Amino acid sequence: MSRTRTSLLAALALIAGASGTALAAAPAGAAATAVPCTVDYKVQNQWDTGFTAAVTVTNNAAAKSGWTLKWSYAGNQQVTSGWNARISQSGTAVTAANESYNGTLTTGSSVSFGFNGSYSGTNAVPAAFTLDGVTCNVDDGSSGGGGGDGGGGGTGTRVDNPYAGAKVYVNPEWSAKAAAEPGGSRVSGQPTGVWLDRIAAINGAGGGMGLRAHLDAALAQKGSGEEVVQLVVYDLPGRDCAALASNGELGPTEIDKYRTQFIDPIAAILADPKYASLRIATTIEIDSLPNLVTNTGSRATATPNCDTMLANGNYVKGVGYALAKLGAIPNVYNYLDAGHHGWLGWDDNFAPAATLFKQAATSEGASVDDVAGFITNTANYSALKEDNYTINDSVNGTSVRQSKWVDWNRYVDELSFARVFRSQLVSVGFNANIGMLIDTSRNGWGGTTRPTGPGPRTSVDTYVDGGRYDRRIHVGNWCNQAGAGLGERPQAAPAAGIDAYVWMKPPGESDGSSTAIANDEGKGFDRMCDPTYTGNARNGNNMSGALPDAPLSGHWFSAQFQQLMQNAYPPLS
Repeated sequence: MSRTRTSLLAALALIAGASGTALAAAPAGAAATAVPCTVDYKVQNQWDTGFTAAVTVTNNAAAKSGWTLKWSYAGNQQVTSGWNARISQSGTAVTAANESYNGTLTTGSSVSFGFNGSYSGTNAVPAAFTLDGVTCNVDDGSSGGGGGDGGGGGTGTRVDNPYAGAKVYVNPEWSAKAAAEPGGSRVSGQPTGVWLDRIAAINGAGGGMGLRAHLDAALAQKGSGEEVVQLVVYDLPGRDCAALASNGELGPTEIDKYRTQFIDPIAAILADPKYASLRIATTIEIDSLPNLVTNTGSRATATPNCDTMLANGNYVKGVGYALAKLGAIPNVYNYLDAGHHGWLGWDDNFAPAATLFKQAATSEGASVDDVAGFITNTANYSALKEDNYTINDSVNGTSVRQSKWVDWNRYVDELSFARVFRSQLVSVGFNANIGMLIDTSRNGWGGTTRPTGPGPRTSVDTYVDGGRYDRRIHVGNWCNQAGAGLGERPQAAPAAGIDAYVWMKPPGESDGSSTAIANDEGKGFDRMCDPTYTGNARNGNNMSGALPDAPLSGHWFSAQFQQLMQNAYPPLS
C-alpha cells in the first residue's frame, strides 16, 4: 500500500445531485418468510427535472430463473435510461426484467438495478410493487408471524453511529491464530476486519470461511444485542497501482468483472434478510483514490499504473459502483478509505482528495447518502496522538513543520488529521453527520523505545525526532514496520466526530513478502517490504524499515505479531 505526498494536477468534475427519499424494504418486524418479496426503492440523486434511483429486489419465495418487477407512478415520472435490468414504460406503468446475467434469484437472495428518470412537480415513491405478479412488501399470511433465524429482524433504519451500543464481530479464524501464539490470548478476543480481497474470498478461499460463514458466526455471537461486522471490500481493477505487494487479481480494464463477479455477489449476500439484524460496516477499497491524488502525472512519485487508472476512470467507477450497490442495503454502513495524515495531510493533497472522494461518491448511481463515513490509517502505522510536540511548536524560531520528519505537513498524527479532514469532507458536500474510523491495530509504538517527553531543543529535528512516538525511519514506510506495537483497543465513540477506533487490519497478518514468493493470489513483490531496500521517491529514498522473513500479504506473520504485543501501547496486562 503506497504512502506519499505530492499535488493533484488532474481536473476533477463533480456530479451534482440532491439526496432523495427511501421506501423501507418491509414493514418493521415483519417475518421474512411471511413476505414473499421485498423491494427497496431509493431516490439517490434528485434535481429540478430529473433523478437517479436504485432498486433492490429480494426474493423470499421459491427460487427463480428469471424475474419481472412492475410498478406504477402516481406522477409524470419517465425512465430515461437504466442499468442491470431491461426497463420499459407504458404510460405510468414500468416493467423491469432481468438481464441474461442476473436472472437467477434463489430463496433469500437479492438483485439490484438502477435508472435515471425525468419528472416535474413531485417525485413520489411508488406505492406498490409486484414480482412476477406477486405483491411485495406485504405479509401474504403464509406463516404465523414472529422472527426468523436472524437474531431479530432489522427495521432498515440506519443509526448515526453503528458502533455505539454494539458488540463487534470477533473473527474466529484470526482469533484462533492469535490465541495459538504465546501470550496471544490477551488479545485474541478483539474484533478485527474480515478482508474480501479476491473473488474467491467470498465463498471461502483455501478452505477458509466465506462471507456467509462469517455472517452466520456473527449472528451466533450477536445474541439479543446489536453486533457490527467489519468487512474490507478490496479488489478493484488495477488495485494498489503504486505498491506491488498488494496488487490484485483484476487487470486495469476489468471493471465489468469487478461489478458482476465481486461486488454483485457480495451485495446479494449482505441483502439476505437473514442478516438484516446485523450492522455491517464496510471499508471500501483502501489506497485506491489516494493513489490518484498523489502518484499520477509529472511528479516524481508517479507510476505508469496509477496514470493508467486515472486515465481509464476505473477506480472512480469501481468505488462509485460499490457504494451504490452496498449503500442500497439498509443495514450496511460504507466507510470510504481516506489514506492517513502522512499521505494526504499536505496542503496540495488535502482539499483535492476530498473533492475526488466526492466525485467517486456521486458516480455510478451512488450518492453521499451511501457514505456513512471515512476510515484513516487502514493497515498503516501513523501514531494516533503525538503528545510531545504539536504542529504549532517551534524551536529557536523554526516551526516543527520544517523538520525532516514533518516536512511541511499540517498534521502530526491521525486524530488531528481525521477531525479536520472530516470538516473538509462536509464542506465539499458529504453529510454533516458522517463519522470517522481510525485503524489503531499497529500504531501504539510502545515498548522501551517509547519517548517519555519532548526531544532536546537543540534543533527542530532533535526536538521532533526525540519526542515522536512513531519510530519509523520515514512516514512513507508502510510494510511490516520494525518496532511497531498494538495501539488503542477497539472502542466506540472515543472522541468527537470519531465513530470508533478499530483493528481493521488484523494484527499479525503480513503487509507483503520480504522476498519474491510465487503465488496464485495476484500479489507481487514490493521492495518496500525488503529490509535491505534503500528506498524511492515515495519514502524520501530511505531504508524501508521492514521486518525480515515476511510472508505474502495477508498471511500469518508470527514474528510481527509477537513484536506488536511486546510494543503495545497501552501495554498489555
